[in-house]
Amino acid sequence: MAATGHADTNVGHGELIAALDRALTTHGRAVLTGPAGSGKTELARAVADAAHGRGETVLRLTPEAADRSIPEASAAALLASVPAHVLDRLAGPQRTAIALLRREADTPRAGRDHVALRLALVEVLRILADPGPVLLVLDNAQWLDAESTDLFRFALRLTPPRVRVLAAECVQGGAPVAEPLCGPGTPAIRVPPLGADEVAELLMRHGLPARLAGRIRQASGGNPRLALALGHSLAEAAGHRDGAAHHADPLPVSGPAREVARRLLAEVPDGTRRTLLLAALAARPTTALLRRAGRPDAEAELARAEGAALVTVGEDGAVTFTAGALPTALAADAGWPERAAGHAALAGAVDDPVQAVRHRALAVDAPDAPLAAEITAAADACRRRGRRDLAAELGLLAAERTPAGRPQEQLARLVEAAEDAGWAGRADLARRATRAVLARDASPAQRVRARLAVIDAAGQALADLDETFAHAVADAAEDPSLRAAVQLRIAWKHNLSDGDPVRSRDAAAGAGTLAKAGGDQVAEAMALTVRARMGRILADPDAEEILAEALALPVPDVPLGMRNAPQYLAVRHALFDDRLADARARLLTLLPAVQRTGSAEDVFEVLRSLTEVELRRGRCAAGSAHARRALELTIEAGLSPGPAWYVAATAEAAGGSFARAAGYARRGIQASEEEHDQVFLSRALYALGTVQLATGEAAKAVATLRRVAALEEAQQVVDPSILRWHGELAEALVAADAPGEALDLLDSVTPVARALGRTGVLAALDRARALALAARGGAQEAVALLEDTSARFAALGLPLEHGRTLLALARVERRRRRRAPARAALGAAAEVFGRAGAGPWRDLARDTAPESAAPHPGLAALTEAEARLALLVGGGASNQEAAAKLFLSVKTVEARLTRIYQKLDVRSRAQLATALRGH
Repeated sequence: MAATGHADTNVGHGELIAALDRALTTHGRAVLTGPAGSGKTELARAVADAAHGRGETVLRLTPEAADRSIPEASAAALLASVPAHVLDRLAGPQRTAIALLRREADTPRAGRDHVALRLALVEVLRILADPGPVLLVLDNAQWLDAESTDLFRFALRLTPPRVRVLAAECVQGGAPVAEPLCGPGTPAIRVPPLGADEVAELLMRHGLPARLAGRIRQASGGNPRLALALGHSLAEAAGHRDGAAHHADPLPVSGPAREVARRLLAEVPDGTRRTLLLAALAARPTTALLRRAGRPDAEAELARAEGAALVTVGEDGAVTFTAGALPTALAADAGWPERAAGHAALAGAVDDPVQAVRHRALAVDAPDAPLAAEITAAADACRRRGRRDLAAELGLLAAERTPAGRPQEQLARLVEAAEDAGWAGRADLARRATRAVLARDASPAQRVRARLAVIDAAGQALADLDETFAHAVADAAEDPSLRAAVQLRIAWKHNLSDGDPVRSRDAAAGAGTLAKAGGDQVAEAMALTVRARMGRILADPDAEEILAEALALPVPDVPLGMRNAPQYLAVRHALFDDRLADARARLLTLLPAVQRTGSAEDVFEVLRSLTEVELRRGRCAAGSAHARRALELTIEAGLSPGPAWYVAATAEAAGGSFARAAGYARRGIQASEEEHDQVFLSRALYALGTVQLATGEAAKAVATLRRVAALEEAQQVVDPSILRWHGELAEALVAADAPGEALDLLDSVTPVARALGRTGVLAALDRARALALAARGGAQEAVALLEDTSARFAALGLPLEHGRTLLALARVERRRRRRAPARAALGAAAEVFGRAGAGPWRDLARDTAPESAAPHPGLAALTEAEARLALLVGGGASNQEAAAKLFLSVKTVEARLTRIYQKLDVRSRAQLATALRGH
């Protein structure tokens, strides 16, 4: 019974471990089920380790597949682990039975005393349980041989209650073993799949890129072992390419990943496997389609696959694989003749003409001019439907089926496929088509168009494409329109990856001049849009005029690349200016239009802005719904996840959970750092900093928001309305007992905001100023300013900011020992947050009610930062421990303690503890 190595896949299972402990405590038995690789072994190990830590006796048995065919193999292995002094206490026949079991090769089973063996196992368990509880862990229970299973079932019926049993098994098509073994009524707990967040944590633990978590979650179905195998396969593939894995690369189901997928598929019978292969080859498999394609018993076969957790079958018969790697593995392991036959059968069974053509194309492997023309027509239909990803796939198929004697047709189809892939964000297809274009006698224009498709498909990850940009510049040398297109993308890169709005603005100006010379008004409008966007960042006074000039050009209402079009920038400016109703109306007009274009990034951008608008308007449920759609789209389309995780963080911080918001923000930070995305790195840090401030982690909030400040300074951002970090950092500084530094920051940014007319920003700055004034003893002035600011936020239609200002007012009033005004402000804040659906903020208002947190008379004299330190030190923390917990230097702690002693009139830690006793 060999021990096997294991990976640390026990992520996100804290609640499961607690549930198993409760079941074992209450019932004495628990069954843990789940597919192979779901983490059952890690969970069982965690429960066993916890029992061992409590001083319990733990017996572990982990049979392997080969043991199932060896009679009494598992019983022998279990008894071999029993200490000799326990066996010495057995009666003679029982010791003999165990000895004969160990010498199985020398003694036929028919010659053994099986009754003595059963009684021996019962007695062993009783002896072990005599001094204290025993936990028997049976992992891989599905591999128990029948004789051992029968022996264990007998013994467990007669053991005392102090013998508890945890049986973990993987049931994939076979009969369950664990539940009959443990007895009827045994609690059965199934290991759920990991979510995208948990997959991200798992990847980070193993040094793999977190930005791929969404796609790996989709491909693995949340199976930890498969997720790790996919991550390692992807990292290895990237190493062979001498570059980082791209966010939209296909996940390689090879090596360890394929082996894990094969193990998941291993238990299904051949008939079920053939049905699953057809489902894997179909775009939208259903039971009816599979029947029409020659699988009359599809329902029964799929039921077996569903029992093995390989697929789910909906009420409408739709078949969905639980892990995206499974259909890939099925298709890869099938031979060409089997795949071709499957596609041929599906071609005659599908009711979508486009899919019929696709299957016919995949069923043959030879040039065919008429078929190539049909595939091209199908790609055109997909383009009209907004299915640019499928259009790209069909375009490549059309090129492959084009006879060699028609090179120009082939090149045209390849270039079109590359461009479709670029708009769909399918970097793998864009690179594949571009490689094919560059390997042929393509014109400079065709080479440029193909290279630009690779750039467009890269999303936020433009930092590693310098060579592609250089080749595109060289190929476009003689054509002003092509040069304009390249320069436009260079302008985007300067902003996203380089964080340099000045270079971005200058590159856009050059692109606009070239576009005008080439008569390309769409490119000219987009170049003006970049100039206007950078102008807003840099607080150029002519930014709005440039945007108006772009909007005046006769370009399509919804061009591809809407996120870079003037119509969309006008929406962003409305959002920055707090013209939220205008922004929302424009976005709701744009959303169905961009969905028709097939550009996943355009749809994401509109959903992102809708999320921000709805949250600012105090409609947290609607904002959260848009954020969920944005995250789902990101995972489905393989987009850069940093922006989606930032959006999810903002939605959770407003209407979900501060803890989940912090998790999303940290994922966004890592993903943006991995992709060198300076823009969304700032935003993810900002989201994390605001959560840390809200949850009282002032020192952490200061550190995080200072990173935002450094990034924004490096990016030369002047306009404070784009990312409103200034007020947040000032509030964090006040909470961290640095009101002077907060006032210096506010004094530097307030004139800029006032000159630009940023009324919402000015209100946020005034809230922070009021808190700083209160910390310096100007409580009365602070209250007046907060009351005025609260009214301004209400008039602007910004409920969450209104509620936060009421919270700040309550805090200041409570410091003044004015309990009634503090209570009224908190009640008003809770009501505002409740109407907005801002759950975490409403809870914060309720948790900080004066009745539930009446301050010690001495604490009222301290700042919030001093009060936190006083409570830590008064509770027994050393200076070093307090410094570590509060993210301060020991010298700062010492200086702050001196002020606390003076304010509370105490001279020692003991006196401090006495003064704070009862708080």
